[in-house]
Amino acid sequence: MIATRPKEQPGPGPTPVALLRALDLTVGRRIHGLLPGEFRAIDSGGGLELAQVRPYQPGDDVRRIDWNVTARTTVPHVRVHVPERALTTWLVLDVSPSMTFGTAMRRKADVAEGVAIAVGHLATQHGNRLGIVTFGGSADRRIQPIVGRDGLLATLLVTQDDATISSSSHPPADIEAAQRDGLSNALRFVAAAARRGGLVVVVSDFRGPRDWLRPLAAVAMRHQVLAVEIDDPREGDLPDVGELTLVDAETGRAVRVDTASARLRDRFRTAAADERRSLTRELRRVGVGQVMLSTADDWLRALAGQLRILGRAS
Repeated sequence: MIATRPKEQPGPGPTPVALLRALDLTVGRRIHGLLPGEFRAIDSGGGLELAQVRPYQPGDDVRRIDWNVTARTTVPHVRVHVPERALTTWLVLDVSPSMTFGTAMRRKADVAEGVAIAVGHLATQHGNRLGIVTFGGSADRRIQPIVGRDGLLATLLVTQDDATISSSSHPPADIEAAQRDGLSNALRFVAAAARRGGLVVVVSDFRGPRDWLRPLAAVAMRHQVLAVEIDDPREGDLPDVGELTLVDAETGRAVRVDTASARLRDRFRTAAADERRSLTRELRRVGVGQVMLSTADDWLRALAGQLRILGRAS
């Protein structure tokens, strides 16, 4: 039985199977390896298929000694296996209050939910593993990588748990610090937990201070990283509706503005565009691929199209 969605939380919308299949995350060097045979683990010896037996060398794991060959030759030999062809993907999902904003087809949180489910479908195929980290909420999640359908199920449970996303525009003071440092802490967790190179997908609106840039750069040095930025049209353009009270969803701070002023609207539009362009420059500087989605568009089709473009440019 499918739960009915309220109008204020419409969800990601339809996700056609044909379009999900078109989401080929193997494009380019940045997001290669989601299909079997196209990704190989960084080190050898982790798989089950035997590659060779060779003489023991200092530093080899003694647990890999082949005692039969060693007995026949009287020289210690070790077994070397073909590396595993499994990819570990980490989904880093923003569930902060700013993600509940939405003035078009759906909220930013709804688009983020759809992206998470799409990534979950692709990242858990063929024995690949998916780990999930949420940030910005009152009860953030840290789920270690899970194989196959169980990984997808964990994604569905996280994205559909309304408790992980705060609907309050005035978060309590003790939560504000966690939301402010949320992405930084989430990235540090991934950097410590993910020992082998893999794929890290960060889904967020990337609003607020950018103290997460250094941890992001550290993750990007060892993993392929994709930043999925979710935006709403009203975040870059003020409507002419007279006096408004604008409230920061992350901190609860409010400011009164007169949107009838054409000069104010132009300044707001210019500042918003500059802020987004600077985000793109910063992501490019640390070697992170970027996909930009809007609450006003068909997010799934846009995601598939931009990933193809990103792959050709890699």
